[in-house]
Amino acid sequence: MLGFLASLVGCDVAMDQLKPGISTFAEVTKVMGKYSGEWRNADGTTTYEFTRQPEGVVNYMVTIGPDGVLKAIDQALTDKNFARVTAGLTKDEVRRLLGQPAQKMSFDLKKEEAWSYRYQPEPGRQMWFNVSFDLSGKVVSTSRTPADTTA
Repeated sequence: MLGFLASLVGCDVAMDQLKPGISTFAEVTKVMGKYSGEWRNADGTTTYEFTRQPEGVVNYMVTIGPDGVLKAIDQALTDKNFARVTAGLTKDEVRRLLGQPAQKMSFDLKKEEAWSYRYQPEPGRQMWFNVSFDLSGKVVSTSRTPADTTA
């Protein structure tokens, strides 16, 4: 976890101040700002989303224990999570997994809505991960496009 936090420092300079098992929720919000989503977990923890979209390339999911202490900080926009976005997932399930998208677009003729997430698969290279939903709000497909083109 600490190595992961160190790798995030380039994106959010003050994040190196946050320590799992030590930092409080108040300290997390002081460093990371206002959260954009909140989910209660079965184990009594709460996961908060801190998005850096649309200009950034990360969405953080921060887990806080019932005692109000930081348990984990995870970057949601990863190949592992993208692989979990499969046909039939709902918009709520995708939001819980990836966080707030950078863009939402409607395609009336296709009867679909697309959510796009800007991410960085490697240093110096940005991509879009796109999720298409049908009218019932279920995933029908995903795709990836270079960030230098329209998502």
